[in-house]
Amino acid sequence: MTEQSKAQTLAEKIISRAANVVSVSPGELITCKVDNVLMHDSSGPRRVKERLESLNAKVFDPNKIILVSDHFVPATDAESAEILALTRRWAKDNNISNFYDMQGICHVMMAEKGHLLPGNFLVGGDSHSPTGGAFGCFMVGIGATEMTGVLATGEIWIKVPETIRVNWHGTLSVGVSSKDIMLFLCKKLGVNNNYKVIEFTGTAIDQMNMLERMVLCNMTAELGAKTGVIAPDSSTIAAIETAGKVFEGNIEDWQSDSDAIYFAEYNFDASELKPQIAAPHSPENTNDVDSFENVHVDQAYIGACTGAKLTDLHMAAKVLKGNKVADGTRLLVAPASAKTTNQAASDGTLEILTEAGAIILPTGCGACAGMGAGAIANGEVCISSTSRNFKGRMGSPNSEVYLGSPYSVAAAAIAGKIADPREYL
Repeated sequence: MTEQSKAQTLAEKIISRAANVVSVSPGELITCKVDNVLMHDSSGPRRVKERLESLNAKVFDPNKIILVSDHFVPATDAESAEILALTRRWAKDNNISNFYDMQGICHVMMAEKGHLLPGNFLVGGDSHSPTGGAFGCFMVGIGATEMTGVLATGEIWIKVPETIRVNWHGTLSVGVSSKDIMLFLCKKLGVNNNYKVIEFTGTAIDQMNMLERMVLCNMTAELGAKTGVIAPDSSTIAAIETAGKVFEGNIEDWQSDSDAIYFAEYNFDASELKPQIAAPHSPENTNDVDSFENVHVDQAYIGACTGAKLTDLHMAAKVLKGNKVADGTRLLVAPASAKTTNQAASDGTLEILTEAGAIILPTGCGACAGMGAGAIANGEVCISSTSRNFKGRMGSPNSEVYLGSPYSVAAAAIAGKIADPREYL
């Protein structure tokens, strides 16, 4: 086989383009040019400003930097306010035109604003940056030191990762979502898939809307993988056009070759999957929902990049319609973006949620990271649509967090304990 005809996975094709070479091989060290850079208020200016100044360096291209304030919003104390003020000053001083201040969670904003195009190579200052892979991109999370280098040069080195192909055929049952897929995979594949790309394929993936695909790639971080990818299709292009952008390439260029070599391949039947719940203190502690009986819930939380997009709120509303949140349990909902809030208000979703007893919180990362409204107290139990349930993640280190889909979180809010959402659908 000639160099020109070497079979490659989708991830390898994207890396090859970014490195301006014909092809790459797993394990190879290579330098790539980035198409876009994502930062937020927590990982961004307050971490890189002084580093850049010490190097007497300017940002390589202000138009390729996307900056979002989402972690400390709205400010709940003086320190948070100062961090946001610094973020705003830095955006102005560096002519960052793509600055989205208190408009939504960064990963959701990347999709809403059309910053994700098939074949692109991107980096983000957040561990859930792999979300971008849902659009046929290669997007990885990096730390502040690496980010400083990228901002100054527009480049980053990478060791080409191997790819694990995960195929889901069939159709998900009512009350089961992509969140259940990822919790199942955390148990099945474990959380130590170091330096691997997870490529999702199959008829079940083809049937998913883009918001659900984003959950799959987002939570490859919980699998311990480098990133996740899904080959683009007509749904991808439609989402890009909805965001007001145009993809001028050919999506056929961004498909894995049929004879590409994978590190491993797995096949699962989506129709057999039940709602999944992850017990404290790891997403790996996952079992079918019927394995959890009489687990009282003090707080049910629907929020974060993983679990508060429009489709997530729709899931919750299907369960909550005509029902009430149980006495002794509180249901908090923090929509993932201002656009999501507006859409949910327009289509009646927010009315259903609030009539059931939900409390609507401001858009932002909030309780997912134990910041702002929604933190939980010593001894409390929370079920959350977020991606992580590490000890102390959402508040007191002596609290407990269970993870589930928006369906499952809504069902628990009604029952006052972990419950099967299919009983309410």
